[in-house]
Amino acid sequence: MKTMEQCNVETVNEFIEAFWNQSELDCVDRFLSADYQELSYQSKDGLKQFAAKILEAFPDKRYTVEEIIGQEDKVLARMTVKGTHLGMFFGTAPTGNTIDVTLYRQYRVTDGKISEHRGWIDMVTMWHQIRGN
Repeated sequence: MKTMEQCNVETVNEFIEAFWNQSELDCVDRFLSADYQELSYQSKDGLKQFAAKILEAFPDKRYTVEEIIGQEDKVLARMTVKGTHLGMFFGTAPTGNTIDVTLYRQYRVTDGKISEHRGWIDMVTMWHQIRGN
């Protein structure tokens, strides 16, 4: 029998794969609770809009979970995102440069659904890699 923490980690891993890697932006209804709180992108729609911008700018992007920890209802993931800058990204024209950036995501899982998210990404490194500095 799986522990609550194992189930929560599994839910988050499945969400990351479907939403971020397979670009199934409408999977939010399957994975996110009705009272979901988005603390990085303001709302479910904000999350979807940001993911669409990432997909446009880095169509070959791939998120890899490097480490994931579940404790009670919280799941913390250290990830990397790799991709090639082939589309507009916040006003920056495609450079063809690749990115390899670390990010952290913290989720709260309630009754099998993600109820809260906050994230941090190393944007300084990302901009340096995009611009080739």
